[in-house]
Amino acid sequence: MKTARSGYFSPRKACMVYSFNLGIGWASSGVEYAQLYRARMFRRLGIDARFVFTDMFPTENIEHFTRRMGFADEEVIWLYAAFTDFHTAPVSYTLERFVATLAGTDFRISRTGRKGRVASATEDAYCTVYFTDDEHDLVHRVEYVFKGRLVRKDYFTYGRIYSEYYAPLDGRAHLYLRRFFNEDGTVAFEEMPDGADPVFRFPDAILYSKQELVAHFMQKLGLSADDTVLIDRTTGIGQAVLAHAAPARVGVVVHADHWSRQGTDSTHILWNNYYEYAFDMQRHIDFFVASTEAQKRLMEEQFARYTGQVPKICAIPVGSIDAPVHPQAPRRPFSVVTASRLAPEKHIGWAIEACAKAKERLPELTFDICGEGSERPRLEKLIEELDAGSYVHLLGQQDMGTIYPSHELYLSASTSEGFGLSLMEAVGAGLAMIGFDVPYGNPTFIDDGKNGYLVPVHDGMEESVRTEALADRIVRYFLEDDRRAFERRSYELAEDYLTERVALKWKSAVEAG
Repeated sequence: MKTARSGYFSPRKACMVYSFNLGIGWASSGVEYAQLYRARMFRRLGIDARFVFTDMFPTENIEHFTRRMGFADEEVIWLYAAFTDFHTAPVSYTLERFVATLAGTDFRISRTGRKGRVASATEDAYCTVYFTDDEHDLVHRVEYVFKGRLVRKDYFTYGRIYSEYYAPLDGRAHLYLRRFFNEDGTVAFEEMPDGADPVFRFPDAILYSKQELVAHFMQKLGLSADDTVLIDRTTGIGQAVLAHAAPARVGVVVHADHWSRQGTDSTHILWNNYYEYAFDMQRHIDFFVASTEAQKRLMEEQFARYTGQVPKICAIPVGSIDAPVHPQAPRRPFSVVTASRLAPEKHIGWAIEACAKAKERLPELTFDICGEGSERPRLEKLIEELDAGSYVHLLGQQDMGTIYPSHELYLSASTSEGFGLSLMEAVGAGLAMIGFDVPYGNPTFIDDGKNGYLVPVHDGMEESVRTEALADRIVRYFLEDDRRAFERRSYELAEDYLTERVALKWKSAVEAG
């Protein structure tokens, strides 16, 4: 093994901002989109920023996720690659290059879609090749099988970045070693992942957990007092990041409701376990970031009451609007839209049922649902059961900048929104809004009776009552309200989220802490 010549740890500009997260995927959460908005802010301000992801990504090159969202390659650091001299890049390793590494010429190549097979003449050894897509010959990973047993997996970007080694154990392929490489093929470090905690072996160190790996990364960054560390997710990494961030300033970004009402009384508060460690360590944290003024005020009140100390809390929207979006053609009459991950907590089914009820009084009503997620099969079945396929449409992922201006009303059935990027984008396009009166996004973007409706809700309310209440507000909006006035009020609310205003708040936070 030899030490990598990684650019992440070489001399760099002052005033760098590092944001720490765990993973990212095709259907990313609001945390990743919040980071993307932040990246755009920092570019606008001329602040150098890096976004550090600490999870493994065995089924996809992380760059394909980050580039698709809008991150620049130079902004992205994958924890494991940081100790090599590979940089974040798309897959460019070809099948031709892989085949050239094979011994001999007596093998056959076949392919179906994204999966290929390179087999020896005797079929006792073969490789399964996973391509980046159905059309190109770019290879993301290769699995080696000998006499029916998986023995190795190689992973590629523009070269082989790491390999996994397997041995049979209890009738299954058991991963016992990962080896990470430099660009020239030398070993940068190794991971032995099969204990209670992984062990990492470097030329100059042996580390006995993932937390120690994160700490090793932090130490090698050589942070200065001009740098800022932002922690978006603390699970499994918060302690290591916080313990080694000095002398840089540290900020913790709160992306969701930070406490549990059920577990709180007059003398004790139950913090959300995602933030409990950070809140306990508040004396070591320079500032917290809440996405709304309402949450900031509540956090200040709760810290004062339950801890006797009030840390610095900044209210900075997680997103922004470059400019209001106005329709270039008349909005489609009686059109409703929502944009969301299709996840259980978003309660898209309630929104569908509400629209089905409203349809009885609004024959022209349509409901477009934008987004993907695990709930899609269930929602497809619900649409079929309600015979709503002619007016309720699951559109998948869409460019919402082109979708919002053609619609009149945004509908949310979620019972928890820390901020609500889609809500912000919808008011920025002048849509009227309907949603439950729950913290913190809906009351931020819905001025009850002025640009939409906040629907009262409580834990004991039956689902049928919730959907009936949503349906009632939909009908009221289309049949009774001044739709132009609602549109004007949404545009007014959007003014506070213009990019130049939000960017100044981030500038103040990272430069003054």
